[in-house]
Amino acid sequence: MCGDKVLVRGKNIHKTYKTWFPFPRKIEVLKGASLEIRKNEITGIIGENGSGKSTLMKILVGELKKDEGVVDRRGTIGWCPQELRLYNRLTVNETFRLFGEAYGLSKDEIYRSKRALSVRLDFKEYLDQRVDRLSEGNKQKVNLSISLMHSPDVLMLDEPYTGFDWKTYESFWEISEELVKDGTAIALISHIIEKKEKLDRVYELEGGKLKEVKKVV
Repeated sequence: MCGDKVLVRGKNIHKTYKTWFPFPRKIEVLKGASLEIRKNEITGIIGENGSGKSTLMKILVGELKKDEGVVDRRGTIGWCPQELRLYNRLTVNETFRLFGEAYGLSKDEIYRSKRALSVRLDFKEYLDQRVDRLSEGNKQKVNLSISLMHSPDVLMLDEPYTGFDWKTYESFWEISEELVKDGTAIALISHIIEKKEKLDRVYELEGGKLKEVKKVV
């Protein structure tokens, strides 16, 4: 099981996909990947496109089944995948209400969270707009916000700032640092992470396995 500092632990994770194009074959994506995600830390997971980063994250969150290995989780999870978890016909206000109720938040908690995040990530003026009328950047802001709104113990992010302008990108890192100081564990995956100095540890996924390439004590 996870220790006091470790909120998510993956050990010896394997995952193979079957493909039928152009002919039947198996693709072994993960070949014994292991890592720890700890409170008060930002963990980066890097690797080339197609290396299996999103597959790994989905397994750690519980969205995808592993073939082998062990995943232990403690606390609540906030999950921001690459694929938007938004409904086009809902307004941003309605989106917050839908996810807030699913998280078990009160109306006041939903309102306070929506207000704070829409100001910090600069989309307050779009709260009454339908999702399908937002720019891709603003959709991504809302997608990130709904993973944050319930103050999770662990925040799992897959390419979370795609389409952000510089101001919002900087706000993202400010929010991340504040969360970590309060005890949140953050895992961030990307093919390139520009601000490595913000990270406490970095794992590189290559050949289906993870290697820790940076650790700050």
